[in-house]
Amino acid sequence: MPEVFQYPTIYPSWWMDSYFTVTWVLGMLFLAAGWAFFFRYGKFSYGVDLGCLWKTTLLIILTTIALGGPNYYNTRFVGEHGQDGDSIKIDGEELRYMDRRGNEKKISIDDITAIYQEQITYNPPPKIYIVAGKGKEKDSLFVTRNLGGFETFLISLSTRTGIPVKRP
Repeated sequence: MPEVFQYPTIYPSWWMDSYFTVTWVLGMLFLAAGWAFFFRYGKFSYGVDLGCLWKTTLLIILTTIALGGPNYYNTRFVGEHGQDGDSIKIDGEELRYMDRRGNEKKISIDDITAIYQEQITYNPPPKIYIVAGKGKEKDSLFVTRNLGGFETFLISLSTRTGIPVKRP
């Protein structure tokens, strides 16, 4: 009987498919509002005066927020929720990973050569990589602690492959 493990789905599918577009549009609207403020209240002259300093500073700060805010959110979001709705199935001699859109990746259990946690985690949560390299194709996939039954999955996979999970 196959064992199925699934990531919980916290956000609606429309948000998972378009969060990056929405955050960038909001960032650009913020920048547009800053430029509107700049053009409305800015005094334009070609001479160098102290007014130029605050306007330049304002535009640099607004641009940094408009580009950095969505980038920070999107990077953090994909690290924490990028796999929401995905599932992993240990079925006989195959490990099947299916994402929320229906794309499937298959790895033969006999081909798995390593199961290890990444040394340095830049985006939480830490990733456990499953590497297959004995067969014709070399491939890998990863799981995170957000996976429902995470420890059970690792124990079951380690038992079936005979490869211990290496953690720092």
